[in-house]
Amino acid sequence: MHPRLLLADLEEHPLRQRLNNEFHARPPIPLLGAMLVSHLVFKHSATVAQAEKENLSKLCQGHVCTAIDSSDSHVLIETGAFRMRWELHTEFSSYTFFQPLMPGQELDPEATAFDAVNPEWLKGIPGKLIVATHVEMRAADELPPDSVLAGLSPDGRTMVASRVADNTAWIFTDFKINNGFSRFLVINEGMTQRQAGRTVQRLVEIETYRMMALLGLPVAKEVSKWLYTGEKELAALMDRIGLAKGGDDERDILANMSRLAAEVEHSVARTTFRFGAARAYHGLVMQRIEELREQRISGLPTFAEFMQRRLLPAMNTCEAISRRQEELSARVARNSQLLRTRVDIELERQNQELLGQMNRRAKLQLHLQEAVEGLSVVVLTYYGSQLVQYLAKGTKDLHHLNTDLITAASIPLIAGLVAWGTRRMRKKLAAEDAGAH
Repeated sequence: MHPRLLLADLEEHPLRQRLNNEFHARPPIPLLGAMLVSHLVFKHSATVAQAEKENLSKLCQGHVCTAIDSSDSHVLIETGAFRMRWELHTEFSSYTFFQPLMPGQELDPEATAFDAVNPEWLKGIPGKLIVATHVEMRAADELPPDSVLAGLSPDGRTMVASRVADNTAWIFTDFKINNGFSRFLVINEGMTQRQAGRTVQRLVEIETYRMMALLGLPVAKEVSKWLYTGEKELAALMDRIGLAKGGDDERDILANMSRLAAEVEHSVARTTFRFGAARAYHGLVMQRIEELREQRISGLPTFAEFMQRRLLPAMNTCEAISRRQEELSARVARNSQLLRTRVDIELERQNQELLGQMNRRAKLQLHLQEAVEGLSVVVLTYYGSQLVQYLAKGTKDLHHLNTDLITAASIPLIAGLVAWGTRRMRKKLAAEDAGAH
């Protein structure tokens, strides 16, 4: 650190150097003269970084290696037989091998830039091969562009070609896999070493990101079949909502709607990353093509035109399926909320009826209690009056006998009146309950 910064005792952010190094990581490798570049990409999970680094250390066991540039996600190795650059990305890693060619050297159809690498080392690379491409770079005086154009057959495979880097280079490819590799031919008419390196890097990145973007297409086709079924099921459930005759029907529809919502959200969670990655990779493809600064070659489509015609429809399919998923999820949520509102209203109505029944029962019970209390007052008043009469008239035996007889005879009558009033109130209560139900 600068002495003035040390004197000021400034605390440096722990990520400052790392972030700045990442900003300058993976610069294009300057290329001079004829060159064969072989680019391999392996699709893998995010947990194989350590395994890849261990396998990289084995590469130099049979060669004298010099690490020109190295970081956690980028290594550039120089050997006497080849130069190799390794890059680690989120879901893939790339291995780019560079091998110089002699001017005028005939290239064997089976030749690769990693011929000097032990096949056992290649076998130890984690992941599955998804991209394998060759970039052959020649000088214009060694391989004139007119001779390449003359060799193109009008009835042959579609060839993509353009002039790039301010018309200082020609690029030819058909994006087809032949003998395990796709191929690019670059004819250098005046590019500098750094221009040549940037052009080759953009070509291998176009091929890499093109294939990674297309990983979303099979997922979109798979989800499309399920979406059709899900949309039909939602329409059928909406028809059932209109025909529902009671709370039981609505609760059954709501259960099916909740199940459908869970399936839709599972599909969205499973495919969101893939569709988002496809969108991002497609953006990178188009950005790299734009950086080539293409100029049309008469009679041949440019890279941008070819991608618009072949890659863009696939990306539009992924985008449409992603949008249909989100729309289906929103529709299920809206319809579920509507149905829940209907169920809640029905439950509130039933609760109101139940509260009304409870209120009527409470009133009837209050009336019954008041009637019983009234009859009890009559009985107590009668017995009190008889007691006063008995005390007022003295203790004559005959009168006492008559009073006892009257009292004994009146007890069943009063009891009967109380029982009759109680039964009448209970019958009224039962009748009102039956009417409420």
